[in-house]
Amino acid sequence: MVREKVKVFTRTLQWKCVESRTESKRLYYGRFILSPLMKGQADTIGIAMRRALLGEIEGTCITRAKFEKIPHECSTILGIQESVHEILMNLKEIVLRSNLYGTRDALLCVKGPGYVTAQDIILPPSVEIVDNTQHIANLAESIDLCIGLQIERNRGYNYNIKAPNNFQDRSYPIDAVFMPVRNANYSIHSYGSGNEKQEILFLEIWTNGGLTPKEALHEASRNLIDLFIPFLRAGEENLHLENNQYKVSLPYLTFRDRVDKQKKKKKEIAGKSIFIDQPELSPRIYNCLKKSNIRTLFDLLNRSEDDLMKIEHFRVEDVKQILGILEKK
Repeated sequence: MVREKVKVFTRTLQWKCVESRTESKRLYYGRFILSPLMKGQADTIGIAMRRALLGEIEGTCITRAKFEKIPHECSTILGIQESVHEILMNLKEIVLRSNLYGTRDALLCVKGPGYVTAQDIILPPSVEIVDNTQHIANLAESIDLCIGLQIERNRGYNYNIKAPNNFQDRSYPIDAVFMPVRNANYSIHSYGSGNEKQEILFLEIWTNGGLTPKEALHEASRNLIDLFIPFLRAGEENLHLENNQYKVSLPYLTFRDRVDKQKKKKKEIAGKSIFIDQPELSPRIYNCLKKSNIRTLFDLLNRSEDDLMKIEHFRVEDVKQILGILEKK
């Protein structure tokens, strides 16, 4: 555990981590301060940050499991102590840490007898398990247990409705809690008097290990700022409001036209196998592209700049950043 003496900053607005500890592999704690603030500002920031921490941060979870020769979720498997439902609940509790976007496949294949834990899962390169000792099943006999897993990155709570057709391919959806922040609280300390009265904001964050409290604070701050960007750009001359959408006047020029100056057409086929999470794109830009079904480099090259600017929350700076990355590639 790390503790530091709290200091009141009287000149410039600053933040600092005053306490940090790891209570377990799946429970991290951090305490931060922001000061000096004018009267009322601490409450404004505290409310917004708490909501962003609990609702705007993405996490990675197992969202689907596929068993072989299992007729129903409530079935039991000969030689395994747990039922299929109990195994699914154990998979739900596994905490993952990653920077992936979209959906990836993983595999759990173990031969008994013995205990099956999270460390037995074969993961894609961009994913790691926070606690390898998490229990999955107990194989009492010499049998094979093979489960295909689907891993996804998202935010909030994903409730999978278990309709009958979900089980036709023997794959079972798992209710996923993507929120890496378990809890967040804030408190305010006031000092001074009269017109000189100022405030210190104390912010406490608990995470499950998918992110550290410091990383969660950074991610929540960035996501919160992104939500206010349209208001910051409301007065720019190159924007006008029409049908409740911001539009930018840009020349019609596809990304392929730009990139073809530097690359041959024969490389277009390779673009179909290159996913857009490989370049150095920010999570916000990737999320905007993903929502518009732009998942590969080939998809991106066939969109014009006007097409991209029609995407919600997409900015001119984002287009320039993508062009820069593609030109370097």
